Amino acid sequence: MLSEALHKKFDQLVSRYPLKRSAIVPLLLYAQDEVGCVSEEVIAEVARRVDVRPIEVIEVIGYYSMLHRQPLGKYNFQVCTNISCMLRGADDIFDYCKTKLGIKHKQTTPDGRFSLEEVECLGACTGAPAMQVNYDFYENLTPAKIDAVIDDLKKK
Repeated sequence: MLSEALHKKFDQLVSRYPLKRSAIVPLLLYAQDEVGCVSEEVIAEVARRVDVRPIEVIEVIGYYSMLHRQPLGKYNFQVCTNISCMLRGADDIFDYCKTKLGIKHKQTTPDGRFSLEEVECLGACTGAPAMQVNYDFYENLTPAKIDAVIDDLKKK
């Protein structure tokens, strides 16, 4: 069930766009933040609000790596392995995260605290290698920086 606050946010967002369907991604992001993933209920509600078929919403979800059909951990680590990051050691950083968290790509720790995924680009090429944890960016990564991020998040 979506909250009343989210329904109000949906109304506000849809009213901002000259074409309702342009609100699909923002609606999905807000819903995902509340629900934890893009559920069937969310898909149906977004489709109804922007006057498209549910399959059109599902197609959008398939395109964007930041939209998830399954719940993620409380902290979702997204490590960029695109060319700039790769050239500066992103593959080693991603492997380090896998080992440190004890999970693989698109997995979540048993306690539900951390998820890990390899992503194509975060737009942080000048700070490569880079990762995003939820909405926070980390650049010029090293194993020590990864350890510090994980230790800090464990305290929360």
